[in-house]
Amino acid sequence: MLRLDAERSVSFCDGLTRRDFLHAGAISSLGLTLPGFLAQKAVGAVQDRDVNCIMLFLVGGPSHIDTWDPKPEAPAEVRGPYRPIATNIPGMRISEVFPRMARHADKYSIVRSVYHTATAVHDTGHQMMQTGRLFTGGIEHPHVGCTLGYLKGQRGEVPAHVLLPRPIGRTGGNLPHGHTAGYLGRQYDPFILNADPAVPNFQVPDLLPPTYISAVRADRRQRMRDAVDGAIASFENNSQARQLDSSFNLAYRLMSSPQAREAFALDREPARIRDRYGRTRFGQSCLLARRLIERGVRFVTVNMFETVFDEVTWDIHGSRPFTDISQMAREVVPNFDRAYTALLEDLDERGLYQTTMVTAMGEFGRTPKINPAGGRDHHPGVWSILMGGGPIRGGRVIGESDELGYRPKSRPVTPGEVAATLYRGLGLDPHRELPGPQNRPIPMVDFGLQPIRELF
Repeated sequence: MLRLDAERSVSFCDGLTRRDFLHAGAISSLGLTLPGFLAQKAVGAVQDRDVNCIMLFLVGGPSHIDTWDPKPEAPAEVRGPYRPIATNIPGMRISEVFPRMARHADKYSIVRSVYHTATAVHDTGHQMMQTGRLFTGGIEHPHVGCTLGYLKGQRGEVPAHVLLPRPIGRTGGNLPHGHTAGYLGRQYDPFILNADPAVPNFQVPDLLPPTYISAVRADRRQRMRDAVDGAIASFENNSQARQLDSSFNLAYRLMSSPQAREAFALDREPARIRDRYGRTRFGQSCLLARRLIERGVRFVTVNMFETVFDEVTWDIHGSRPFTDISQMAREVVPNFDRAYTALLEDLDERGLYQTTMVTAMGEFGRTPKINPAGGRDHHPGVWSILMGGGPIRGGRVIGESDELGYRPKSRPVTPGEVAATLYRGLGLDPHRELPGPQNRPIPMVDFGLQPIRELF
């Protein structure tokens, strides 16, 4: 707790929410970046290229064989129930469950040879695909979007990195999921929406004061806090407090910013546009992502699901509390097919796709052989991801898996190489060093790893 009447130093208790601090006249970290653009530019961190990114994270791990790497010649227990169909790119075929994607294959490329060798649990895959590394030795590496915010700062009053609609929750491993700024500090965490943009009367919980706090009362709280700054000087000598102070000021600016409020005003989108994306949590999150990019946000992460339990997701083990292949095809796939293609079309029509990368990825693939429950289990041995937009060329297939979809056959790609590709696309040197724990320099990706050159 923060005691405003105490001269001695005090400590935090974990578990307080942003709303808790707001109600108390203070606020916890919103993950908004500190003003650092000019300082970073002075040391060459900011490149001429100014590209944005939308990361669609397909929590649960899509089956590569049933989606973007079909195996029609494999035995029935491997190839599954769905046939491949042609796309608008000669020679590129994907599963028949994606008819809309088939018409837009020129806008994205498929990397069919991603793999990792860590434990086949969701959390490790979340870490590696969002940061490029597995967390070891107590070190949590920063999400790609958080690194971008650290190096380039925010534009105007909107956050540099926004996470929609909520962070990844329980997936069975009880490990960090890789969506924070890690060792860069909480002030570079993403701004988290923590709301479902598909619900009627959607509002952003942490954007505006509660309805029972008028603008006058909010201003009074700000002035009250200014008045007690001198009383907490000793408290503000520690790094956690300095982060809290910066976060409070940034949060107050965000709440009072017409630019920020307008960026999140999804109700201003025409009904036909909202229908185009689909009136689902994921569909409206994708639309909000476009709106945020259009208004200055640099990086948006969209989590398609929060958990893999008791919900129809990509996690197709085949029996409760999970999903089977047919449920995935009936519910999950059409939702993705519609929203993803609407996002690509919308960005392209507005002239934003040339400066906005869009990547869709899961944490691993699924076992080639269908299990007795009618599903497929975790398989980090090989899987497929989608990349396009900005400097990334569409209409390409990078790498291939073997005949059974068990391991890479050509051009194996690691999560670190995926991260390096995103950094290069964003105009950043992937081998630039960041200040790690105890200011020990840590490169953004491991030395020796290079971007996927075939995508540029």
